Amino acid sequence: MACFLSRGHLLIEDLPGNGKTTFSHTIAKCLGLDFKRLQFTADLLPADVMGVNVYDSGKNHFSFHPGPIFTQFLLADEINRSSPKTQSALLEAMEEGQVTIDGHSHCLPKPFFVVATQNPLRQIGTFPLPESQLDRFLMRIELGYPDHVSERRLLQGHDRRLLLEDIRALVDGNTLLAWQQQASHVYMDAVVLDYIQNLVLASRQQSFICGLSPRAALSLVHAAKAWAWLHGRDHVLPDDIQMLLPPVANHRLHFSAVSSEQGDPASRILHAVEAP
Repeated sequence: MACFLSRGHLLIEDLPGNGKTTFSHTIAKCLGLDFKRLQFTADLLPADVMGVNVYDSGKNHFSFHPGPIFTQFLLADEINRSSPKTQSALLEAMEEGQVTIDGHSHCLPKPFFVVATQNPLRQIGTFPLPESQLDRFLMRIELGYPDHVSERRLLQGHDRRLLLEDIRALVDGNTLLAWQQQASHVYMDAVVLDYIQNLVLASRQQSFICGLSPRAALSLVHAAKAWAWLHGRDHVLPDDIQMLLPPVANHRLHFSAVSSEQGDPASRILHAVEAP
């Protein structure tokens, strides 16, 4: 929810069968958003995502047939199983809320939220997402395995996909847009901004291939405001920054090949910078 209220996009990385698709569909139904699921495969083309102009001989002109990206909630399932060319079809849409086809720009619905799922790169048939694509995702999270009690309820209960039919929307699009606006007005003190800048600077001084970009710093600011709003506060705390740095930063940071450093990049940065 913090990712959505920040007007960002979410990347879920986990093993197949852990419920990434069902989780995404559930959120879309609860939020009352138009939902489309696009299965990314090696033979998927950019036109299959964005749409295509088709010539109408009867009217003697081209008409645009929108692709599945023209929705409020797009689930890009197993995005790293498609080629980099198809992955890049999402770049303009995620950054500017529009797509350009044959020189004409087409605006996407609002709100527009992309949830992409990907399998670990060690699995067969995956293409690594380029850094420019990863940077478009405000957060990356993992679902992980369920605990023992939850898994037993899953095994004894009904099929989760059948339960989706009973879910009713809790809000509407206009309410969600208003929430996004309210979250953006949460107060952030200069001390907290100094803390964010110090964390970003520390990432650029570590043994990473490259540090956090200005876009990443802005993402952290927006996510922290949304997180504070969700918790009923009108101001951001340093604790919010510490909570959100791992999902915002870890997919953007990679240790260089010559470095012997391993582990969680965000944890290294948090330990290197004193919190206010």
